Amino acid sequence: MAADVQTAAAAEVPPRGDGGQAARRIFFATGALLFAAAAWLTIARSNGMSMAGMPMPGGWTMSMAWMRMPGQNWLAATATFLGMWSPMMVAMMLPSLLPTLWRFHQAVGHAGGMRQAGLVARVAIAYFLVWSALGLVIFPAGAALAAMLMHWPALSRAAPAAATVIVLAAATLQFTPWKARRLASCCGMPKNLAADTASAWRHGLRLGARCVHCCAGLAAAQLSIGVMDLGVMAVVAAIITAERLSLPGKGPARFSTGPHHTSRSRTDQASGS
Repeated sequence: MAADVQTAAAAEVPPRGDGGQAARRIFFATGALLFAAAAWLTIARSNGMSMAGMPMPGGWTMSMAWMRMPGQNWLAATATFLGMWSPMMVAMMLPSLLPTLWRFHQAVGHAGGMRQAGLVARVAIAYFLVWSALGLVIFPAGAALAAMLMHWPALSRAAPAAATVIVLAAATLQFTPWKARRLASCCGMPKNLAADTASAWRHGLRLGARCVHCCAGLAAAQLSIGVMDLGVMAVVAAIITAERLSLPGKGPARFSTGPHHTSRSRTDQASGS
C-alpha cells in the first residue's frame, strides 16, 4: 500500500529540470540590474544635493532637496524632488521586495510567459507608485518646515535635539507588537490570487500601503537625519531588508525553491503515512 502511495504521489511531481532555476536566475538578475540603476541615480543626485547643503544655526546642514532652485516654481520643484525620491525608494526597497515579487511570480505561474512577467511588473509599479505618492505628501511638508527653520534660528538650533528624539522613538517602535503586526502584513500573499491585471494592481497598491505603514518609523528617522544622506539610506535599507528576510518562511530558503519543493514535501508526507 505504501508503495502504491509513493508511486501515485511521484506521478504528480513534474520533473524539476532547469526551467524553474533559469527563470529564478533571470528574475533576480533583472532585479539586480534595476537596483544598480536606481542606486547609481540616487548616488549621483545625492552627491549633488550634499555639495549644495545649507549650513544652519545649531551646527547642522539642511539638504537642498527642500529648496526651490533659482527660477523654479513649486510644480517644477516638486517634480525635481520626485525625480530624486523615486529612484531612492527603488534602491532602498527593491532588495526587500524581490522575494515577495518572486512569490507572486510563482503564485501566478499558470499565466505563463510574458503575461506572468507583465503581472509581476504591474505589482512592482503599483508598489512604487504608493511610495511616490508618499513623496508628494512629504515634499510640501518638508519645504514648509525648511522655510520655518530658515526664518527662526531658535527653531533651527533645536532641530538636532528633535532629530535625536525622532530616531530614538523610531528605534523603540521597531520592537513593539504594532511593528511585528505591520511587518507580517506587508510580506503576506493573499489566498486565491487571480492572475489578472486588476488583481495585480490591487495587490501592488495594498502591498505598498502596508510597507509604508511598516516603515513609518524608519522613514521618519531618515528624514530627520538627512533625506539624501547616503550612509543613512544604506543603514535604513539594510534594516528593512534584514527584518523582512528574517521572517519565518520569507528568507532565501523560501524563495529559492519553487512549487516542486512543495510537491516533494507532500510526497514525503505520503510516504511517511
